[in-house]
Amino acid sequence: MLDNLVGNTDLAHEFLAHASAEGKNREAWDAIFRAYFGQARPVFSMDDLLDLGQEVALDREGTRRALTEHRYQRQVRDDAARAQRRGATGVPFIVVDGKYGIPGAQDSDGLLDVLRTAWDESRPLTLGTDGDAPVCGPDGCAVPARS
Repeated sequence: MLDNLVGNTDLAHEFLAHASAEGKNREAWDAIFRAYFGQARPVFSMDDLLDLGQEVALDREGTRRALTEHRYQRQVRDDAARAQRRGATGVPFIVVDGKYGIPGAQDSDGLLDVLRTAWDESRPLTLGTDGDAPVCGPDGCAVPARS
C-alpha cells in the first residue's frame, strides 16, 4: 500500500483547469492520478505541479504564471459550487449533462443507468407523421423500405 501525503488540492485543480485550456485535459488528469495514486508523489505544491506540467508538455513558465496569478481560481470555485448544489460533499463526484450528480465511487450498472437516462433525455424520440419516418422502439429502429 502506498503512503500518500495529503494536502490542499486547490492549486492542483487550478493546474487541471490550465491544462484543459491548453488542450491537455486528459494528459494532466492522467499525470496527476499516476503521480499521486500510482507513485505516492505529492501533487500539492507549485513545484510538484510544474514538474507534472512538463511531463505533459505544458510550458513551465506559462504554467507558473497561470498558477501564480490564479487565472483559473474563479472557474474552479464556480465548478465546486455547482457540484455542491448537486449534492457533492467530496470526491469523486461526477456531473452528467449538467443535471445529474453522482457522488462517490459507483458500480458500473448504476453509472450506466445515469448515462442512459441523460442520453434519453437529451435525444427524445420523435416520430414522423408522414408514414415514411423511421420508427424506433426498445429493440431498435425500423426504417421503411424505399419503393
